[in-house]
Amino acid sequence: MTRRTLALSTLSGLLLAASFPSLGYSFLAWFALVPLLLALRDQTVRTGLWLSAVFGLVFFCGTVYWVTNSVHVYGHVPLLPATLITLLLCVILALFIAPFGGAAVHIRMSRPGLFFLAAPALWVTLEYARTHLFSGFPWALLGYSQYRSLPVIQVADVTGVYGISFLIVLVNAGIADVLADRKRYLPLVTASVMTAVVLGYGYYRTSAPEGPGSIRMAVVQGNIEQDKKWDPAYQAEVIATYKRLTLKALEAKPDLVIWPETAIPFYFEGVEDPYPALTDDLRRFIRSIGTPLLFGSPTYEKKDRRYLLRNSAFLLDGDGRTKTVYHKIHLVPYGEYIPMKKVLFFVEKLVQAIGDFQTGTEYTVMRFRPAAGDDIAVSTVICYEIIFPDLVRRFVNNGATVMTTVTNDAWFGRTGAPYQHFSMAVLRAVENRVPVARAANTGISGFIDAKGRILEASPIFTEAVLTRSFTPGSTKTFYTRYGDVFSWLCVLGTLLAVIPMPRIK
Repeated sequence: MTRRTLALSTLSGLLLAASFPSLGYSFLAWFALVPLLLALRDQTVRTGLWLSAVFGLVFFCGTVYWVTNSVHVYGHVPLLPATLITLLLCVILALFIAPFGGAAVHIRMSRPGLFFLAAPALWVTLEYARTHLFSGFPWALLGYSQYRSLPVIQVADVTGVYGISFLIVLVNAGIADVLADRKRYLPLVTASVMTAVVLGYGYYRTSAPEGPGSIRMAVVQGNIEQDKKWDPAYQAEVIATYKRLTLKALEAKPDLVIWPETAIPFYFEGVEDPYPALTDDLRRFIRSIGTPLLFGSPTYEKKDRRYLLRNSAFLLDGDGRTKTVYHKIHLVPYGEYIPMKKVLFFVEKLVQAIGDFQTGTEYTVMRFRPAAGDDIAVSTVICYEIIFPDLVRRFVNNGATVMTTVTNDAWFGRTGAPYQHFSMAVLRAVENRVPVARAANTGISGFIDAKGRILEASPIFTEAVLTRSFTPGSTKTFYTRYGDVFSWLCVLGTLLAVIPMPRIK
């Protein structure tokens, strides 16, 4: 590993990080990996691992730096230790990138003629592993960098977000091969043809007519400061804020109003004082407006002298009755539960407000009837869950024609994280061809149609009320029905590529 190859790997990490929000220069992703791929040429497998690890560390430091804000400001960990915790996370995430360099060197040595196809399959395999291993953390998958490029992302209804990652790496590999050897033009030609096919499909999908019917929803963004959210002194003020903004939303006559994750500062339907009185008050408010409400609330169940907590979402009908409850399935490690708690017993002492939440088990579909029309099937995912493609598709495959997501992104502060989080919802809409309504405590709240178009989005850290009409999904996509078939094909292709075979020239 030389200064030159180290600099090239670092440059790739910086360019790729800049393609994601908050900078968001998405075009950089199409050649950001070229310096890394050039650095990997004529290296040993061991050096390839190190170069990719450096690239991964730089990339993740540039994309998940916001963890420092969450740990320092809300976890009350001093700045230096909070920064070191973030750096440790980036190192762990870089370990998912490191095999790319080692395997890429091996494939180039053993089967150079297929490297340009094996490299994107290898990248997707590692992204897929990062999505599922050790609870999963599929943040900043390469395909998310293109969330505003509508023709490019339409193929996600077949391949998921991973197909876009594949195409980007393919283009990078084609460019790198031509720069290294002008006679190696076949990879770039192949990448150009595949890009043209994807764009053609994308333009076809974006020009397709909308399905029948429509629904009108309102999202309410209360902009409640995190340190006030659970302070009893501000309880009445928080509830009053959401009621006031909801009355404003009713001016646009929505069929459903959505509040964010844990919007109400108490345990809804809790049996101990003062929760019954607060629950009844909210039900009376819903009866007075006559409009269904979907909102997030923590819930608990007392069992064997223990309190079992859940992060939940409630749908109340226009009479204030509880129609459906969803309990969050995929919890946030170190935020809602502690993995290996017996080993990591000290973590609770480092981070404030970590609770042992229980996981839900049902991919719940909520149904309600608008003022005019048939029942609408709606599902909601809570906060972190929107970043998991397979989890969201299971709700749609279970019957949901509209997806909602409720979240509290106050933890992120004024970093790029709220924008990164929002961008992932765009891909969930395209993968399943369902619109997405997003209600966030401090933003970004908004609406995304089934083609991935951002219909409206709020600023962060301000009160907001947004109302939109859109068309529910009407058909199940290939991705919704069959899931990550494309990713598994990439896994298979990667395994075949790394198995020693006769050299292909």
